[in-house]
Amino acid sequence: MSDYTIELNVARKAADAAAKIIREYQSASSFSVSYKGKNDIVTDADLKSEQKILSMIHEQFPDDLILAEESSDHITLPEERIWLIDPIDGTTNFTHGFPVYCVSIALWEHRRPQMGLVLEVSRNERFSALASHGAYLNGNAISVSSLEDSQYALVGTGFPYNDLSLVDNYLEFFRMLIHRIQGVRRAGAAAYDLCCVACGRFDGFYEYSLNPWDVGAAALIAREAGGTVSDWRGGDNWLLGERIVAGNPSIHQFLLEEIQKQFTEQEVRGENWK
Repeated sequence: MSDYTIELNVARKAADAAAKIIREYQSASSFSVSYKGKNDIVTDADLKSEQKILSMIHEQFPDDLILAEESSDHITLPEERIWLIDPIDGTTNFTHGFPVYCVSIALWEHRRPQMGLVLEVSRNERFSALASHGAYLNGNAISVSSLEDSQYALVGTGFPYNDLSLVDNYLEFFRMLIHRIQGVRRAGAAAYDLCCVACGRFDGFYEYSLNPWDVGAAALIAREAGGTVSDWRGGDNWLLGERIVAGNPSIHQFLLEEIQKQFTEQEVRGENWK
């Protein structure tokens, strides 16, 4: 079986090419912004960078399937090889010049993540992982934090921009959490948040209303760095179930238990639970 190093190299080159396009748009401050839905932004940079990534993958792997944010109509996870692509995770940040936005590229096969790469464009930080081969930041091995006491934890989260169905409980959970831990941060890009868990900047992370291209690469990176990743029930449906919690083993367990106390069973399960 392939160890996916060839795919990782292609992902690196594609991410670099996409980042070049994104930086050109950012430096010129000249791009159009349109809305796919409430607060759901797409820019020229999203479209052009995605086109570049897709063309490079198709050139090398013409038979592979692709699920990409700006060009895929249906979300499915087949047994076959499928690439999960987010050309800019953190588009709102990008449009405002806020420096956290990522290119995220993952390869899944047999419904399991095999390769993940996240490039944070503004700082040129490249996070990567191959299944069972560890996680890396700019070529150096990384690991999750060893913190066990939740009162000293720094946790990342995100506030959904178009699905406000849980907002009241979500904000109540946030209020509770800031009394129980050291701090909460919101960077505005789930892929980056999960990579922060992987390299120990965050001790944990939780969010809902995420898509497969948001987490398909970074969750593998967090796991390969020694982290635990699950849905809000503690199961494995974090890719399609739209609810994710991650962290080092201790803080993941703390967040999971508190989430299950705060949210109803229906809210924990989610509308699209499979």
